[in-house]
Amino acid sequence: MTTSEYTPPKKWVWEQGNGGQFASINRPIAGPTHDKDLPRGKHPFQLHSLATPNGVKVTIMFEELLAAGHMGAEYDAWLINIGEGHQFSSGFVDVNPNSKIPALMDFSGETPVRLFESGAILLHLAEKFDAFLTREARAEMLGWLFWQMGSAPYLGGGFGHFYAYAPEKFQYPIDRFTMEAKRQLDVLDRHLAERDWMAGDTYTIADIAIWSWYGQLVLGRLYNAAEFLDVASYTNVMKWAETIDARPAVLRGRMVNRAFGEPELQLHERHDASDFDTKTQDKIGEKAPE
Repeated sequence: MTTSEYTPPKKWVWEQGNGGQFASINRPIAGPTHDKDLPRGKHPFQLHSLATPNGVKVTIMFEELLAAGHMGAEYDAWLINIGEGHQFSSGFVDVNPNSKIPALMDFSGETPVRLFESGAILLHLAEKFDAFLTREARAEMLGWLFWQMGSAPYLGGGFGHFYAYAPEKFQYPIDRFTMEAKRQLDVLDRHLAERDWMAGDTYTIADIAIWSWYGQLVLGRLYNAAEFLDVASYTNVMKWAETIDARPAVLRGRMVNRAFGEPELQLHERHDASDFDTKTQDKIGEKAPE
């Protein structure tokens, strides 16, 4: 580990090899790097994603909608391998100019609608199917949904990066973002001490969005940091997280576009409900699509 102090230059210059685990895919410019159209399946919704927390939000939402009987929510889910730069294809950038997963095309109406940013996708689907909303506590629900969208970069890009992914360990950024991550967990723990769900008296898109990050964090699925963050001490968050984790649609949503971890939990692409029974990696053993 270097101990020399970094002195920023007067004008920053991109050093392409300097960036740790994700150095090959992070860059300071937008736009496509290559021409490639996105595939299109048979269903009205075409999702292009990966089972990161932001991707999991959307696949859980689709699976919850289908489980609730909204057959119009059938979807094709195509794997975007961010390590291979799929998010920089011309087709993907046409859907999401920010080149981040997830990206969704809604072909269910007369005019196709492109959707990017996971919170916006959740809200679009909830309003379209009038599901996983609360009218009585709508403002509260939106507040927590937007809280998650604003807070998670501190958890992922801040804590997760410096604790788990950075090429060197530095105390200052780890301490700084650990403090913020634990403050966020305390916010949730205090809130959930008095209620079962994030907003109102029902399970909503606010729960789906927050669980995908903070629920999975306390369940030990992110950054190998459960002991470091003492997640077990956030008992109200843990109880809420375990309740949501037990939902069958949540398990299915976690599996979609998953290209890592246990083979039986990896469903690289989802085009039909039967795929969960026949096309997980323990059954077909194929590599992730190139």
